[in-house]
Amino acid sequence: MKQAKSLLNKQIVESLVEGNHYAPYEVLGMHPCADPASAVVVRSFQPYARDVAVVDVRTDHAWPMDKIHTAGLFEIVIPETSPFPYRLKMTGHDDHVWELDDPYRFPLQISDFDLYLHGEGTHYRTYEKMGAHPMTIDGVEGVHFAVWAPNAMRVSVIGWFNRWDGRHHPLQSRGGAGLWEIFIPALKPGDLYKFEIKSRNGYLTQKADPYAFASELRPRTASMVWNVDAYEWNDAEWLNRRRETNWLEKPLSVYEVHLGSWQRVPEEDGRWLTYRELSERLVPYVKEMGFTHIELLPISEHPFDGSWGYQTIGYYSPTSRFGSPDDLKYFIDRCHQEGIGVIIDWVPAHFPKDGHGLGYFDGSHLYEHSDPRKGEHMDWGTLIFNYGRNEVRSFLLSNAMFWADVYHVDGFRVDAVASMLYLDYSRKEGEWVSNEYGGRENLEAVSFLKKFNEIMHAEYPGIATFAEESTAWPMVSRPTYLGGLGFTLKWNMGWMHDTLQYFSKDPVYRKYEHSDITFSLLYAFTENFILPFSHDEVVHGKANMLSKMPGDLWQKYANLRLLYGYMYAHPGKKLLFMGMEFGQWDEWDYHRSLDWHLLQWDPHRQLKHLVGDLNRLYGQTPALYEIDFSWEGFDWIDFHDSEQSVVTFLRRGRNPGDVVVCAFNFTPLPRGGYRVGVPLPGYYEEILNSDAAVYGGSDMGNAGGVPSDPIPWQGKEHSVLLTLPPLAAVYLRPKG
Repeated sequence: MKQAKSLLNKQIVESLVEGNHYAPYEVLGMHPCADPASAVVVRSFQPYARDVAVVDVRTDHAWPMDKIHTAGLFEIVIPETSPFPYRLKMTGHDDHVWELDDPYRFPLQISDFDLYLHGEGTHYRTYEKMGAHPMTIDGVEGVHFAVWAPNAMRVSVIGWFNRWDGRHHPLQSRGGAGLWEIFIPALKPGDLYKFEIKSRNGYLTQKADPYAFASELRPRTASMVWNVDAYEWNDAEWLNRRRETNWLEKPLSVYEVHLGSWQRVPEEDGRWLTYRELSERLVPYVKEMGFTHIELLPISEHPFDGSWGYQTIGYYSPTSRFGSPDDLKYFIDRCHQEGIGVIIDWVPAHFPKDGHGLGYFDGSHLYEHSDPRKGEHMDWGTLIFNYGRNEVRSFLLSNAMFWADVYHVDGFRVDAVASMLYLDYSRKEGEWVSNEYGGRENLEAVSFLKKFNEIMHAEYPGIATFAEESTAWPMVSRPTYLGGLGFTLKWNMGWMHDTLQYFSKDPVYRKYEHSDITFSLLYAFTENFILPFSHDEVVHGKANMLSKMPGDLWQKYANLRLLYGYMYAHPGKKLLFMGMEFGQWDEWDYHRSLDWHLLQWDPHRQLKHLVGDLNRLYGQTPALYEIDFSWEGFDWIDFHDSEQSVVTFLRRGRNPGDVVVCAFNFTPLPRGGYRVGVPLPGYYEEILNSDAAVYGGSDMGNAGGVPSDPIPWQGKEHSVLLTLPPLAAVYLRPKG
């Protein structure tokens, strides 16, 4: 075909065919002509077509286009007409003929108000505009794409539909906002894509969509179009009930799970269970065990299995390891229908450096800091979000709302909060930059965390937020209007450390370490605490819970039963990592299933039985959960008996008669005739004894209960005479 003369100047033509034009909507597609008047000009870049024609969809009349550049730029002026709906008819070099709707004939979809809010950092549902959204425009189905890349010279959508050629489908720049957008007809859910980004400094890269709703399974890295609005939920009853729930005054017992290693399918080469298979196995198991919530280690898409999900790339994309986004919704839906809440681990602290991810996204340090003293976690080899940038805050805050809106999650456990709060976190002198006041606090991160909690609690009553925060930062779980960070609950890392340290000691030495088991009550009510025995305690040479316990085999099981009995009586909500409930011996290994075969032996089944009974008793006994965060719900009976390593205390509910007496013998020596002060006269029913035969104990106890005596003791007007079994927890409550 002879090359025709174009109405465009040479510079614009060259920028189009070389993939350097930042505003293709101004040139490509159909436009009214200034000269000649009453005409339109149509342009299209089709490098794989020999001939192109414009077809009027109303009349099927076709106008052959002129080829104005050998690279495949076509143009035609159609006189005596105004803009009309059209399609493009292509003929390939092999004579193959096909038609398509021209992306550049459709209007832009992002409003000026969206641009303003995004730039201001207050567009908290940016996921409704950004990423890939299936939609219908002017009766034509397709997908709208939008991405933030303010330092790009050109952004294109690439995929199999255009041979991964970035010269096709360049997006329109929306000016100073840094957003780019395009609508591509005929694309549909399931189609793969990436963004090809060319920066002003010549940097050319292919990136996964930061707002992708689905992704390929690693090691592939493409994003996937998905319709997140298609699933029909059946959990309205749960959501309505959740809105009226204050979890601070309810039983909250969390089962922490890594979906890839809870169970596998050994007869199929140890493959993962799918989300739907997990809904049929994990959900009934958690309900049977009496846990109120499942906490999922990060389920956002991540490239490296060994990060356990904590090095996230697809913040809006559930990992494809276990199925589709709709499959995950089905799993959460089933949880809700069975009365189980779902908490997700959320990682706004850092992200990995993988080339297809957020790092150096548009040829500049966009999501991260450019200064490595602020922008990189050397310990983890990851990059730190720039919380001071409005658009980055929008990305993260919108992400939290996305999981609440689209996936109906019930809580967020925010990972590595300490690393966010301190500018000098894990840094030596000279490796960090102080804040504007010369301090070490990351004021921008503090502001971000406060805003996150304010939005979550305002928009989603009944949702809980959890801070994994290991320092003495004050008021983590206090409202922001009082100067706190606004979290619902804080992980009690100090309690976890001291308790495990105490239990690791041979009982003969515990009298010298007595403060380790009582110290937590000095600060137990300074925050709203959850007591965690998490995955971090059973990896990297720390041994699993049963292996941590001292003594012979019987004593190991008894110690672990005692530990769980102590945990469920102690003020604070509860969390156990999977496998701890039945006494996994080996450390957790993300490569393989838990050792479920251990349940063929009585001691493991009996330990599992105890944990289930503890959860049920906890959920049915207001004194154990109703007043968790005030001295009104707790009263020491005696914490001085270090010589015998015995601790006794009361838990109280809001009803004055709702009392539980909790006694713990931390040695293998039975304590007969042990007098304990009690607040009320009457018969005290033994409601839990971790030494019961049904749990694998020696079955020593109090024959179901004991009467009180009118003998003042330990500051109480009455007392009971107890038998404290070896290495055992005993709970009693007034009967009648």
